[in-house]
Amino acid sequence: MRDGDVVVIGGGYAGVRLAKRLDATSRVTLVDRKEVFFHRIASLRAGVHPEWTSTPFIPYDRLLTHGRIVVGKALRIDTDARHVVLATGERIPYDVLVIATGADYPEPARFTGTTVDEAAKTFAAHQQKIAGADHVLVVGGGPSGVELAAEIRLARPHVRVTLAHAGDALLDSTGSAWAGRRARTWLEAHDVAVRLGSFMAPGTEFGVYKDTHGEAVEADVSFWATGITPNTLWLRLAGHGDWLNPAGHVRVDRALRVAGLRDVFAVGDVNDAAEQKVTQAAISQADLAAHNIRAHLAAGRHRKEPRLYRAPHRTPLIVPFGGADGLTLVPVPGGESAVLGSRTTTVAKAKTLMTPYMRRQLGYTAA
Repeated sequence: MRDGDVVVIGGGYAGVRLAKRLDATSRVTLVDRKEVFFHRIASLRAGVHPEWTSTPFIPYDRLLTHGRIVVGKALRIDTDARHVVLATGERIPYDVLVIATGADYPEPARFTGTTVDEAAKTFAAHQQKIAGADHVLVVGGGPSGVELAAEIRLARPHVRVTLAHAGDALLDSTGSAWAGRRARTWLEAHDVAVRLGSFMAPGTEFGVYKDTHGEAVEADVSFWATGITPNTLWLRLAGHGDWLNPAGHVRVDRALRVAGLRDVFAVGDVNDAAEQKVTQAAISQADLAAHNIRAHLAAGRHRKEPRLYRAPHRTPLIVPFGGADGLTLVPVPGGESAVLGSRTTTVAKAKTLMTPYMRRQLGYTAA
């Protein structure tokens, strides 16, 4: 016998992990607007390399043994009657609800539309634009911007590539000056123009961009790797704006419950846990929330205390430079990070972008 109805809204890294964890003990329904899991880690390469176009798409059909997947859009949540209303009008009852709608990323790290065909066409369009460009501008010198600039450079040696960053060093959000220097050295050695202290904005003419110094940059194609936005507008429209902080993240307590509610949780990029929003953090949150949901559902029969989430001060971070190079940041005692080189990075992420791992998570073979 399974304990309770658990509805998970959002089938990203956190939602998939949590749904799978609870599949054997609860009646799980996973709701997502996409017809497949989107392996976002592979999306930057998919936006550049035609042979990677289909790699980020992994079907949901083997994820759950007992639960079900519903392709649809959640419109409303009735916390008194405890049900979710979909755009189709379907009402899905819950004993526990999980918000795992993630965040919106700039293209090409975005699933456009709801079907594989729609998203694949967007990737193909990016590939064609890059292949036909004379100059590509990437704005944002964090991990995604550095990775994308490297992918474009290696795939299209004839294309001029510029990486513009508002900060004084690349990868400054990591807290590792060495990592920033390593990334800059690699990029400049591969003829990527790096502009630091350069806050870019579109100019008055198409294809012209200006920085804070008034300098103009002309580019055929531009990509903005300047941050993410939590996917919570639907909650505001549904009348739950009081769940959100000023930045739009869902406010949670240390048990990852939505503030003020005992039967609604939020995990992953969508919540306000103070940490780097990376895949490993989302997975860790999903594991802890799964324990706390089991404890909540078994409260009448067993005394299980909820676990409290401790956001890591720093998490390991891998930044590929194409498929055979990059750097890996590993936190070490004393507040520093060890920076590992190409061999470790290639094995850990760069070559496959963790695709075999995610395919196994969804019940498929690694290939």
